[in-house]
Amino acid sequence: MPPIPPATQALMLLCTAMFCLQVFVPLEPWFALWPLDTGRFMPWQPLSYALLHGGLFHLFFNMLGLWMFGSELERLWGARRYLQFLLAGVLAAAAVQLLFTAIVSSPVPTVGASGGLFALLLAFGMLFPNRIIMPLFPPIPMKARTFVIVFGALELGLGLYGGGGVAHFAHLGGMVGGFLMIRYWRRQAPFARRRR
Repeated sequence: MPPIPPATQALMLLCTAMFCLQVFVPLEPWFALWPLDTGRFMPWQPLSYALLHGGLFHLFFNMLGLWMFGSELERLWGARRYLQFLLAGVLAAAAVQLLFTAIVSSPVPTVGASGGLFALLLAFGMLFPNRIIMPLFPPIPMKARTFVIVFGALELGLGLYGGGGVAHFAHLGGMVGGFLMIRYWRRQAPFARRRR
């Protein structure tokens, strides 16, 4: 296996360190993404929330995804463009989550790197559509493009019909942010049709 590229490695270590710190220091009141009408929202939270996680499994699966998809994309793009892309996914996920919590009047804060991870997942599916991957759930080999479509549809369905406290619309927001960033890099209009 190739070594983990430096930016991905640094992000994995930072998220793990923040998780360990959370055990001893209550970071959520300051660094989680609080809904706007709670009075606890701070301007740095659309970034800082991505460094916190709600539990060991949350951290494990996000770091696994960061390693699986982020490593490949960092090797392709380089650290600078890779971090720009992750930033777009994290910020787009935060914007969608803030909008969603305002619409449903939810007082619950959001934590986790999942929005950025879903942006990476979308990019992987767009750049390597025919690459065969083996997800943990379900353990069925499928093309990356199919994997992205299945997970996107699953997130939309769970978001619309209740998803047990998971920020499904933040995940979708991360995918939209990643899509828009790739379109911007390609100098394409956000949702323009292909010319025939």
